[in-house]
Amino acid sequence: MKKIIHIDMDAYFAALEIRENPALEGKCVIVGGSPNSRGVVSTCSYEARKYGVHSGMSSQQAWKLCPRGIFIRPNFQLYRKVSEQIRNVFFSYTELVETMSLDEAYLDVTDKAGNLEEATEIARSIKKDILANTRLTCSAGVSFNKFLAKIGSELNKPDGLSVISPQNAQEILFSLPIGKFYGIGRVTAARMQKMGINNGKDLFDTELRILLRHFGKLGQYYYDMVRGIDNREVVTETDPKSISCESTFPTDIGDIDELIAELKELVERLVNRMTLHKIQGRNITLKIKYEDFELNTRSCPLPETTNDISVLFEYAQKLLVANWNAQRKIRLLGVGVGKLDLGDKNGNSQLEIPI
Repeated sequence: MKKIIHIDMDAYFAALEIRENPALEGKCVIVGGSPNSRGVVSTCSYEARKYGVHSGMSSQQAWKLCPRGIFIRPNFQLYRKVSEQIRNVFFSYTELVETMSLDEAYLDVTDKAGNLEEATEIARSIKKDILANTRLTCSAGVSFNKFLAKIGSELNKPDGLSVISPQNAQEILFSLPIGKFYGIGRVTAARMQKMGINNGKDLFDTELRILLRHFGKLGQYYYDMVRGIDNREVVTETDPKSISCESTFPTDIGDIDELIAELKELVERLVNRMTLHKIQGRNITLKIKYEDFELNTRSCPLPETTNDISVLFEYAQKLLVANWNAQRKIRLLGVGVGKLDLGDKNGNSQLEIPI
C-alpha cells in the first residue's frame, strides 16, 4: 500500500503578506488586482473568505462582497523565494516530490513509512519544519493514493492534518458534498445536483452507464474516485511544453504604438523567466483578447532556438502588426514560447520550473 502525503499551504499569498506586515493580522486581506481594475483574486485570508471571497473571483466582485477588504498586489518574487524554502523541507524527507504549484505538493513516503501511522508522523514533522522555517502553517492529508491525500488536506483547514485510511475512506467520501470532490468544479457540481447527486453517497449510487452518458470519459473518473480508486504515481519531474506571460489592461487599447510598448514589457518579463531557468524556445505564440472577449492566438517558428530578447520581440511584434485591426480594441496581450530546450548543453542538471 502506498503512503502519500499532500501538503497545501494555508492561504499562502495572503499568509505571507500578513507575515511581512503583522498589522494585517486578523483582517480581510485580498491578494490580487485592485477593486477598480479588471484583475482577479489570487487568494485571500480566511477572514475574507467568510464574506464569500475566493480565488479566481473578479476583484470588483470581491470588493462588493467585502468592502472592508485590504487589496494587495501579488509579490511573486517573495512567494517564489519562500516556496523554495518549503520545497527544501520536502526534499529533506523524500526525493519523490511532485510540485503542483508554489504552495502545494504530493510526497510519496512509501519507502520511508511502514504504515499510514508512520506516514502521519512524517507529515506532522513536515508541518513543524515548515512552520519553523517560514512561520507559515500548512494543512496535510495522508492516505494511500493522491486523490484521497488531496481530499484529506482540505478537511480541516487551516493548519489541519487528516488521515484517510482504507477503513474510513468510504465514510468520509459518502458524507462529502459533491462540490468538495477534487476535480468537480462549480459547473459540474451544478449539473450533478440537478441529477440528484448532492454528496458522495449519491454519486456512489449512480450507475456507471448514467455517468458515462452525462459526462463522457470523465464519468469513469467520477465512478472510480468516489470508490477511492486512484492509481496515479507521484511524478517527480515534468518538462513544461511552453512558458508564457500575459497582461490584462486597465482600459482597452486600440493604438498600435501603445500595444507595441506593452508587448515589449511582456517580452522582457518572459525573457527574465527564461533566463532564470535556463530555458530557450524555438516557437513563439501571441495571444490577443479583444474588447468583446474574442480570443485569437497566432504562432510562428523562430529562426533558431533562443531566449534572445531582440529576436523574440522582433517576431512577437511581427505577429502583432500582422493581426492588428484598427477597428477593434484589445483588452489582453500574451506572449509565450514553445518547443522548449530546458537546461544548457554543457552537462549541467536540468532545472525544474515552479508551476
